[in-house]
Amino acid sequence: MTTPGPFDNWLSDMDGVLVHEGVPVPGANTLIEKLQSAGRGFLVLTNNSIYTPNDLHARLKKSGLAVPAENIYTSAMATADFLHSQRPKGSAYVIGESGLTTALHEIGYVLTDYRPDYVVLGETRRYDFGALTTAVRLIKAGSRFICTNPDTTGPSLEGILPACGAMAAMITAATGADPYFVGKPNPLMMRNALRRIGAHSESTVMIGDRMDTDVLSGLEAGLETVLVLSGVTGSMEEVERYPFQPNHVKDSVADLIDWID
Repeated sequence: MTTPGPFDNWLSDMDGVLVHEGVPVPGANTLIEKLQSAGRGFLVLTNNSIYTPNDLHARLKKSGLAVPAENIYTSAMATADFLHSQRPKGSAYVIGESGLTTALHEIGYVLTDYRPDYVVLGETRRYDFGALTTAVRLIKAGSRFICTNPDTTGPSLEGILPACGAMAAMITAATGADPYFVGKPNPLMMRNALRRIGAHSESTVMIGDRMDTDVLSGLEAGLETVLVLSGVTGSMEEVERYPFQPNHVKDSVADLIDWID
Protein backbone atom coordinates (compact mmCIF):
# COMPACT_ATOMS: atom_id res chain seq x y z
CA MET A 1 0.00 0.00 0.00
CA THR A 2 1.40 3.39 -0.99
CA THR A 3 1.41 6.47 1.21
CA PRO A 4 -1.46 8.82 0.31
CA GLY A 5 -0.46 12.17 -1.05
CA PRO A 6 -2.51 15.37 -0.95
CA PHE A 7 -5.43 14.92 -3.35
CA ASP A 8 -6.90 18.00 -4.99
CA ASN A 9 -9.98 16.14 -6.22
CA TRP A 10 -12.10 13.30 -4.90
CA LEU A 11 -14.48 10.92 -6.66
CA SER A 12 -16.65 8.61 -4.59
CA ASP A 13 -19.21 5.92 -5.18
CA MET A 14 -22.46 6.46 -3.28
CA ASP A 15 -24.11 3.23 -2.09
CA GLY A 16 -21.89 1.28 0.29
CA VAL A 17 -19.44 4.17 0.61
CA LEU A 18 -21.42 7.21 1.78
CA VAL A 19 -24.73 5.49 2.56
CA HIS A 20 -25.56 1.91 3.45
CA GLU A 21 -29.13 0.61 3.37
CA GLY A 22 -30.44 4.19 3.39
CA VAL A 23 -28.34 5.32 6.38
CA PRO A 24 -25.23 7.54 6.12
CA VAL A 25 -21.98 5.69 6.84
CA PRO A 26 -20.37 7.15 9.98
CA GLY A 27 -17.94 9.86 8.90
CA ALA A 28 -19.57 10.47 5.50
CA ASN A 29 -21.05 13.85 6.42
CA THR A 30 -17.78 14.96 7.99
CA LEU A 31 -15.89 13.93 4.85
CA ILE A 32 -18.24 15.90 2.57
CA GLU A 33 -18.14 18.94 4.86
CA LYS A 34 -14.35 18.90 5.05
CA LEU A 35 -13.99 18.54 1.27
CA GLN A 36 -16.21 21.59 0.82
CA SER A 37 -14.45 23.69 3.45
CA ALA A 38 -11.04 22.77 2.01
CA GLY A 39 -12.16 23.75 -1.49
CA ARG A 40 -11.53 20.30 -2.94
CA GLY A 41 -13.27 19.28 -6.14
CA PHE A 42 -15.48 16.26 -5.59
CA LEU A 43 -18.19 14.24 -7.29
CA VAL A 44 -20.38 11.45 -5.98
CA LEU A 45 -20.79 8.83 -8.72
CA THR A 46 -23.52 6.27 -9.16
CA ASN A 47 -24.37 3.71 -11.84
CA ASN A 48 -28.05 4.17 -10.97
CA SER A 49 -29.67 6.01 -13.89
CA ILE A 50 -33.18 6.19 -12.40
CA TYR A 51 -32.87 9.51 -10.58
CA THR A 52 -31.79 13.02 -11.52
CA PRO A 53 -29.13 14.74 -9.38
CA ASN A 54 -31.87 16.82 -7.73
CA ASP A 55 -33.80 13.64 -6.91
CA LEU A 56 -30.72 12.04 -5.38
CA HIS A 57 -29.87 15.20 -3.44
CA ALA A 58 -33.35 15.15 -1.90
CA ARG A 59 -33.21 11.43 -1.13
CA LEU A 60 -29.76 11.71 0.46
CA LYS A 61 -30.82 14.76 2.46
CA LYS A 62 -33.82 12.84 3.79
CA SER A 63 -31.49 10.06 4.91
CA GLY A 64 -29.26 12.60 6.67
CA LEU A 65 -26.47 13.11 4.13
CA ALA A 66 -25.90 16.56 2.64
CA VAL A 67 -24.56 16.28 -0.93
CA PRO A 68 -25.26 19.21 -3.30
CA ALA A 69 -26.96 18.22 -6.56
CA GLU A 70 -24.11 19.75 -8.55
CA ASN A 71 -21.72 17.26 -6.92
CA ILE A 72 -23.63 14.20 -8.13
CA TYR A 73 -22.82 12.45 -11.42
CA THR A 74 -24.92 9.52 -12.63
CA SER A 75 -24.50 6.95 -15.37
CA ALA A 76 -27.42 8.67 -17.12
CA MET A 77 -25.44 11.92 -17.23
CA ALA A 78 -22.34 10.04 -18.42
CA THR A 79 -24.44 8.44 -21.17
CA ALA A 80 -25.73 11.84 -22.24
CA ASP A 81 -22.16 13.21 -22.30
CA PHE A 82 -21.05 10.27 -24.42
CA LEU A 83 -23.92 10.59 -26.91
CA HIS A 84 -23.39 14.34 -27.20
CA SER A 85 -19.73 13.73 -28.08
CA GLN A 86 -20.64 11.04 -30.63
CA ARG A 87 -23.72 12.44 -32.32
CA PRO A 88 -24.88 15.89 -31.13
CA LYS A 89 -28.63 16.63 -31.37
CA GLY A 90 -29.38 13.02 -32.22
CA SER A 91 -32.37 10.84 -31.43
CA ALA A 92 -32.94 7.88 -29.15
CA TYR A 93 -35.52 5.35 -28.11
CA VAL A 94 -35.19 5.19 -24.32
CA ILE A 95 -36.10 2.56 -21.79
CA GLY A 96 -35.56 4.15 -18.40
CA GLU A 97 -36.75 6.68 -15.86
CA SER A 98 -36.61 10.47 -15.48
CA GLY A 99 -32.91 10.47 -14.61
CA LEU A 100 -32.12 9.22 -18.11
CA THR A 101 -34.78 11.04 -20.11
CA THR A 102 -33.95 14.34 -18.40
CA ALA A 103 -30.22 13.94 -19.12
CA LEU A 104 -30.92 13.28 -22.81
CA HIS A 105 -33.39 16.16 -23.13
CA GLU A 106 -30.76 18.47 -21.63
CA ILE A 107 -28.34 17.71 -24.49
CA GLY A 108 -31.06 18.36 -27.08
CA TYR A 109 -31.87 14.77 -27.95
CA VAL A 110 -35.21 13.83 -29.49
CA LEU A 111 -36.81 10.80 -27.85
CA THR A 112 -38.63 8.78 -30.46
CA ASP A 113 -39.45 5.28 -31.66
CA TYR A 114 -39.17 6.30 -35.33
CA ARG A 115 -35.78 5.32 -36.76
CA PRO A 116 -33.76 6.60 -33.76
CA ASP A 117 -29.99 6.86 -33.93
CA TYR A 118 -29.75 4.90 -30.69
CA VAL A 119 -31.65 2.57 -28.44
CA VAL A 120 -30.65 3.55 -24.89
CA LEU A 121 -31.35 1.12 -22.08
CA GLY A 122 -31.23 2.33 -18.50
CA GLU A 123 -32.50 1.26 -15.10
CA THR A 124 -36.19 1.07 -14.27
CA ARG A 125 -38.18 -0.75 -11.62
CA ARG A 126 -40.71 -1.85 -14.26
CA TYR A 127 -39.19 -3.26 -17.44
CA ASP A 128 -42.01 -3.50 -19.97
CA PHE A 129 -42.11 -6.39 -22.45
CA GLY A 130 -43.62 -4.17 -25.14
CA ALA A 131 -40.84 -1.60 -24.76
CA LEU A 132 -38.18 -4.32 -24.87
CA THR A 133 -39.78 -5.74 -28.03
CA THR A 134 -39.67 -2.29 -29.64
CA ALA A 135 -36.00 -1.98 -28.68
CA VAL A 136 -35.21 -5.35 -30.30
CA ARG A 137 -36.97 -4.38 -33.52
CA LEU A 138 -35.25 -0.98 -33.71
CA ILE A 139 -31.81 -2.49 -33.15
CA LYS A 140 -32.48 -5.12 -35.80
CA ALA A 141 -33.44 -2.25 -38.11
CA GLY A 142 -30.12 -0.47 -37.52
CA SER A 143 -30.29 1.61 -34.34
CA ARG A 144 -27.12 1.52 -32.23
CA PHE A 145 -27.39 -0.13 -28.81
CA ILE A 146 -26.25 1.81 -25.70
CA CYS A 147 -26.65 0.90 -22.01
CA THR A 148 -26.16 3.18 -19.05
CA ASN A 149 -24.49 0.49 -16.91
CA PRO A 150 -23.67 -3.23 -16.90
CA ASP A 151 -25.06 -4.14 -13.44
CA THR A 152 -27.05 -7.38 -13.78
CA THR A 153 -28.89 -7.04 -10.46
CA GLY A 154 -29.95 -4.26 -8.14
CA PRO A 155 -31.15 -4.10 -4.53
CA SER A 156 -34.68 -3.74 -3.18
CA LEU A 157 -36.34 -4.21 0.18
CA GLU A 158 -37.66 -7.57 -1.04
CA GLY A 159 -34.32 -8.76 -2.40
CA ILE A 160 -32.34 -8.46 -5.65
CA LEU A 161 -33.97 -7.31 -8.88
CA PRO A 162 -32.87 -7.93 -12.48
CA ALA A 163 -31.14 -4.77 -13.65
CA CYS A 164 -29.87 -3.12 -16.82
CA GLY A 165 -27.15 -5.66 -17.60
CA ALA A 166 -29.61 -8.56 -17.40
CA MET A 167 -32.08 -6.83 -19.71
CA ALA A 168 -29.24 -5.98 -22.09
CA ALA A 169 -28.28 -9.66 -22.26
CA MET A 170 -31.82 -10.54 -23.28
CA ILE A 171 -31.81 -7.89 -26.04
CA THR A 172 -28.41 -9.10 -27.23
CA ALA A 173 -29.70 -12.67 -27.41
CA ALA A 174 -32.60 -11.49 -29.57
CA THR A 175 -30.60 -9.18 -31.85
CA GLY A 176 -27.01 -10.41 -31.89
CA ALA A 177 -25.95 -6.83 -31.07
CA ASP A 178 -23.70 -6.15 -28.09
CA PRO A 179 -24.33 -2.85 -26.31
CA TYR A 180 -21.80 -0.23 -25.36
CA PHE A 181 -21.92 0.18 -21.58
CA VAL A 182 -21.11 3.72 -20.44
CA GLY A 183 -21.16 3.40 -16.64
CA LYS A 184 -18.58 1.85 -14.32
CA PRO A 185 -16.31 -0.04 -14.81
CA ASN A 186 -15.90 1.84 -18.10
CA PRO A 187 -13.13 4.38 -17.37
CA LEU A 188 -14.98 6.74 -19.71
CA MET A 189 -17.26 7.64 -16.80
CA MET A 190 -14.21 8.50 -14.70
CA ARG A 191 -12.74 10.68 -17.44
CA ASN A 192 -16.06 12.49 -17.93
CA ALA A 193 -16.23 13.09 -14.19
CA LEU A 194 -12.69 14.48 -14.17
CA ARG A 195 -13.52 16.87 -17.01
CA ARG A 196 -16.66 18.00 -15.22
CA ILE A 197 -14.66 19.27 -12.22
CA GLY A 198 -11.55 20.27 -14.17
CA ALA A 199 -9.45 17.61 -12.47
CA HIS A 200 -6.36 15.65 -13.48
CA SER A 201 -6.04 11.93 -12.84
CA GLU A 202 -2.68 12.29 -11.06
CA SER A 203 -4.19 14.43 -8.29
CA THR A 204 -7.50 12.57 -7.90
CA VAL A 205 -8.56 9.70 -5.65
CA MET A 206 -11.47 7.30 -6.30
CA ILE A 207 -13.29 5.70 -3.35
CA GLY A 208 -15.52 2.67 -3.81
CA ASP A 209 -16.84 -0.48 -2.18
CA ARG A 210 -16.64 -2.76 -5.24
CA MET A 211 -13.52 -4.14 -6.84
CA ASP A 212 -15.17 -4.99 -10.17
CA THR A 213 -16.60 -1.52 -10.83
CA ASP A 214 -15.23 1.26 -8.60
CA VAL A 215 -11.65 0.12 -8.18
CA LEU A 216 -11.34 -1.22 -11.73
CA SER A 217 -12.63 1.96 -13.36
CA GLY A 218 -10.43 4.13 -11.14
CA LEU A 219 -7.39 1.99 -11.87
CA GLU A 220 -7.96 2.10 -15.64
CA ALA A 221 -8.44 5.87 -15.55
CA GLY A 222 -5.12 6.32 -13.74
CA LEU A 223 -6.54 7.40 -10.36
CA GLU A 224 -5.40 6.57 -6.85
CA THR A 225 -7.94 4.01 -5.58
CA VAL A 226 -9.39 3.32 -2.15
CA LEU A 227 -11.54 0.28 -1.39
CA VAL A 228 -13.72 0.67 1.72
CA LEU A 229 -15.14 -2.36 3.52
CA SER A 230 -18.45 -0.70 4.41
CA GLY A 231 -20.47 -2.00 1.45
CA VAL A 232 -20.43 -4.90 -1.01
CA THR A 233 -16.84 -5.95 -0.24
CA GLY A 234 -16.51 -6.91 3.40
CA SER A 235 -13.09 -8.50 3.86
CA MET A 236 -9.50 -8.53 2.68
CA GLU A 237 -9.99 -12.14 1.58
CA GLU A 238 -12.46 -10.92 -1.06
CA VAL A 239 -10.09 -8.17 -2.18
CA GLU A 240 -7.16 -10.55 -2.60
CA ARG A 241 -9.07 -12.80 -5.01
CA TYR A 242 -8.75 -10.18 -7.75
CA PRO A 243 -5.77 -9.97 -10.15
CA PHE A 244 -5.63 -6.21 -9.54
CA GLN A 245 -5.50 -4.41 -6.19
CA PRO A 246 -6.51 -0.98 -4.87
CA ASN A 247 -3.85 1.41 -3.61
CA HIS A 248 -5.51 1.47 -0.19
CA VAL A 249 -8.05 -0.58 1.76
CA LYS A 250 -9.90 1.10 4.64
CA ASP A 251 -12.77 0.16 6.92
CA SER A 252 -14.83 3.21 5.89
CA VAL A 253 -14.61 6.82 4.70
CA ALA A 254 -14.12 7.84 8.34
CA ASP A 255 -10.53 6.67 7.90
CA LEU A 256 -9.98 9.17 5.06
CA ILE A 257 -10.98 12.37 6.78
CA ASP A 258 -7.42 13.08 7.94
CA TRP A 259 -6.24 12.89 4.33
CA ILE A 260 -7.86 16.27 3.68
CA ASP A 261 -5.64 19.23 4.62
